[in-house]
Amino acid sequence: MLEFISAPQNLAFSVALVLMMGIALLEGITAIFGFALSGVLDSLLPDFEFDMELDVEAHSPHALSRLLAWLRFGKVPVLILLVIFLTGFGLIGLGIQSFTQNTMGFLWPGYIASIPAVFLTLPIVRVLGGAIGFIMPKDETEAVSQDSFIGRIANITLGTAKVGSPAEAKLKDQYGTAHYIMVEPDNANDEFDKTTPVLVIKKAGHVFKVIKNENQNLVDSKE
Repeated sequence: MLEFISAPQNLAFSVALVLMMGIALLEGITAIFGFALSGVLDSLLPDFEFDMELDVEAHSPHALSRLLAWLRFGKVPVLILLVIFLTGFGLIGLGIQSFTQNTMGFLWPGYIASIPAVFLTLPIVRVLGGAIGFIMPKDETEAVSQDSFIGRIANITLGTAKVGSPAEAKLKDQYGTAHYIMVEPDNANDEFDKTTPVLVIKKAGHVFKVIKNENQNLVDSKE
C-alpha cells in the first residue's frame, strides 16, 4: 500500500492529501493562538464579484467569476472548499490509479490521471460546499465588494490587532450578512482586542486599517 501511494505517478494525489492534513493541523494550531488561518486565506483572495446571471462566453473575463460562484466561493469559507477539493482530488486520483493497476497492470502518468480526477472533484466541491453552506450560520451569503466595508464597525473575534500583527474581526454589510476580515490599527501606537469596537477606514492589501470607534452613534450589533 505504501509503495502504491508513494509511486511517482501518484505523487500529486499523495501531496494533495498531505496538504489537506497539514491545513487542518495549521488551522487548529492558529486557532489556539487566536489567529485564524481561514480568515487570512479569505482576506488574501481577490475581491471577486460573482454574478451567475451574466450571459458571457467561456473566454470572457467573467468566466472565472462564474466558475468560482458555481463552486460556492463567497458562500462557504475558502479553506473548507480547499480541503474538500484536496481530499476529493487525492482520493479520486488514487482510486483511478488503483483501478487501472488492478485491471490493466500499470499506472497512468500523474498528469494524465489528474485530468479526470479534477473534473470528477469539482462537482463534489459544489455539492458538499452547498450542503455545508446550507447548515452553516448565514455568513458571507451576499456577494458584496470589500470596498463597502469601509466606514463600518467591526468587532475583534480572534487575537489582538497591532500594526504588523492583524487580528480577525467580524462586521456586517448592508444586507446584515456577517463577514470575517483581518484588521490592524492605522495608528502604530494603538492595540485593539475584543473589548474595543473599531471603525474600518481603508483597505491596505489584504488587511483593513481600523481606528477606535469614538462615535457612539455608530453601532454594529455583535449578534
